[in-house]
Amino acid sequence: MKVVMLLANGFEESEAIVPADILTRAGAEVILVSVEDSLSVESTHGIKLSAQRLLSDISGDDMDALVLPGGMPGAQTLADSFPVKELVQKAVDKGVYVAAICAAPFVLGQMGLLDGRNIACYPGFEKYMPEANVTGEKVEVDDIFITAQGMGVSLEFGLKIAEMLVGADAAGKIAEQIRKA
Repeated sequence: MKVVMLLANGFEESEAIVPADILTRAGAEVILVSVEDSLSVESTHGIKLSAQRLLSDISGDDMDALVLPGGMPGAQTLADSFPVKELVQKAVDKGVYVAAICAAPFVLGQMGLLDGRNIACYPGFEKYMPEANVTGEKVEVDDIFITAQGMGVSLEFGLKIAEMLVGADAAGKIAEQIRKA
């Protein structure tokens, strides 16, 4: 099971690292992918992280999920990137899960992918997705789209992605495991 996570300078740390940790515990190979010109990416709060691959090296042919962390200006960089939009569209065409948290759902919203769907996003970003139904829930699943409000629900976001990929029982065991630690 392969999960591609896109990182742009200005990403929100917890929205990337927490879901990556949960998905790794679920048995996924999580590939951190830089959309920048180098493997080095810097979070919105100045934490530097080394991605494993560049976006130009990713075909997306064998991914089981695509994850877009939020944070600004990271989410805007994702939204402005034609190669990111191509990869998102490829994921949608293949029917794999596309997960976005905080500001990142607006990447999908600007592509028209969330029109008529129930979603969650960071408060204030609903204006960028007027055709979506922002429910107020912490995490929403609508077909292949998994969306979440923001950093404060990074754990729930990661667990929901895991649930969709490996089932509720396995995700529940991970939830128990990490809360006992």
